[in-house]
Amino acid sequence: MKACAILLCAALLGGCASTTPLDQLPAAPQLFHDQLFDAPARPVEIDHIFAVNADMRAYLQREVSHNLLHKDVRRVLFEALYRKDKLQLEYDAAMTRDAAETFAARSGNCLSLAIMTAALARELNLNVQFQQVQVDESWSRAGDLYFASNHVNLVLGQQRTDIRNGFGVDLSSPLTVDFIPITAKARENARPLDETTIIAMYLNNRGAELLAQGQYDQAYWLVRKAIEQAPAFLHAYNTLAVIYQHHGNLPEAERTLRYALQQRPDNVIVLSNLAQTLESQALPDKRAEAAQLRLKLAQLEPEPPFYYFNLGQAAMRIGDFERARELFRRELARVPDYHEFHFWLALADYRLGYLREADMHMVKALANSTTRSDHALYAAKLDKLRAYEAAALQK
Repeated sequence: MKACAILLCAALLGGCASTTPLDQLPAAPQLFHDQLFDAPARPVEIDHIFAVNADMRAYLQREVSHNLLHKDVRRVLFEALYRKDKLQLEYDAAMTRDAAETFAARSGNCLSLAIMTAALARELNLNVQFQQVQVDESWSRAGDLYFASNHVNLVLGQQRTDIRNGFGVDLSSPLTVDFIPITAKARENARPLDETTIIAMYLNNRGAELLAQGQYDQAYWLVRKAIEQAPAFLHAYNTLAVIYQHHGNLPEAERTLRYALQQRPDNVIVLSNLAQTLESQALPDKRAEAAQLRLKLAQLEPEPPFYYFNLGQAAMRIGDFERARELFRRELARVPDYHEFHFWLALADYRLGYLREADMHMVKALANSTTRSDHALYAAKLDKLRAYEAAALQK
């Protein structure tokens, strides 16, 4: 499971994915500027995130409780959720949902699936532990916003049993629930995450998604709540800064980023955000500092995510399809499974007349798509491409 969302606008990054815990930070109310935003339509609540409704309880009774004879309840739960002939869940990265929404939609991104699984496991009286797995971040984008994903999994302990003073938890044979393949070493090095951090991740993800839709006011209140929930969750400050920047509040964005940079001086996301914010203020001293930050960034990360992809898109705009093709290939060499890289390489191949290669990469874009809208887009493009191929063969 990948907990999503690090943001970028042009060169502006914000975030919510990395969850490596810092020493507990105090709350930073000086970074909040409620007067800049309309009051929320409704208060930001958190009780619904792990809430289990009647439909979910009925499903557990039907698919789990009736099938426990001499079986491990944890494995029965996993099969009831993720076997293709059962609940038939689909991965959809378009939106972060709470437990009930994920169950009703039968789809969700990885954080949504983690939350739903944990909620149902607790309904069965199972102990749940979230973990961050140390794997490389993966990146995606939506318009001019970029997202990075880290990996979170679940560990389910044995059912809790009543003892004289409450509950006891048997963790002698924990079961790890993972939805992507990871190495044994990565699993061994996993770090526990507390529920407040998971809640902050959820709120921050939702805020990032609303930001991408231009809903700055509601995004602000969600991310504000995320910081209140987990002040040490540093990437929420980045997301807050991105909201300020998009809302036109550059001094507030700068102050927020400087606070985050005090905690992580070499964080490339924070440095990129700060450089962009300083450049946007168009003041000589700010631009000079931004130039120094750009030099530091070039040393820390000479070829950031989407580096070759963005160069390839620039080449496409001026009609240099050969160069674009080569650049998209270089990006795919770094990230072989990202759907949009395959899509744009297919476009470059098509423009150059390499129809077989274009077909192959469009198929891969379709296979690796992470939202229903992207899947529909690539399917339509593939149909058009194949119709063109068929017409070309008849000539």
